[in-house]
Amino acid sequence: MSAGSSSPAPGEGLRERKKREMRARLSAVALDLAVEHGVAGVRIEEIASAAEVSPRTFNNYFTSKEAAIVGVAAIRADVFRATLRARPADEPLPEALRAAAAALFTDEPDRTWMARARLIRSEPSLFAEERKSDIEVERVLAAEIGHRTGTDPAVDLAPRLAAASVIAAIHTAVQYWLDVPDAGTLRAVVERAIVDCPLGAAGP
Repeated sequence: MSAGSSSPAPGEGLRERKKREMRARLSAVALDLAVEHGVAGVRIEEIASAAEVSPRTFNNYFTSKEAAIVGVAAIRADVFRATLRARPADEPLPEALRAAAAALFTDEPDRTWMARARLIRSEPSLFAEERKSDIEVERVLAAEIGHRTGTDPAVDLAPRLAAASVIAAIHTAVQYWLDVPDAGTLRAVVERAIVDCPLGAAGP
């Protein structure tokens, strides 16, 4: 699945899908412009114009151009959560997480994810925004893991550890895939990373 995919997540309503599609569209445009011109060379007004929306509409979805550039991660988190929820209830947590994470990627080179990862590597201004995005993604995923395992991330450590491990595994898999030309497909590398990462005692 590419970052700009309009494929609905399992159980997703029409309103949520349309909001996700707009976020994906703005994020994709912001990323394309940043790759072409550099982060410093892009303004919110230009992103909005290229996406054929007003700057006000842009601001309804993102607080900054940096947030839009890294926003693909949060968009995928929504799909990840819905896909994880749709997995069989009796499926072991590691297997469910592996399947849900793999669903975020196709077997073909994921050019959007690759461009984003390379841009973040080269643009320090995106580091802090990526970490903020990761914190929100981890919160969303921890809540879903808690829902699945009957634990509460507000008081239980295990679902938070599992969520953080998954996000770290995906980041590491992407960086490894970028560094090793013959690593195989990104989807396969992500699946391997999820299988190998420690998930603590969050599973049932």
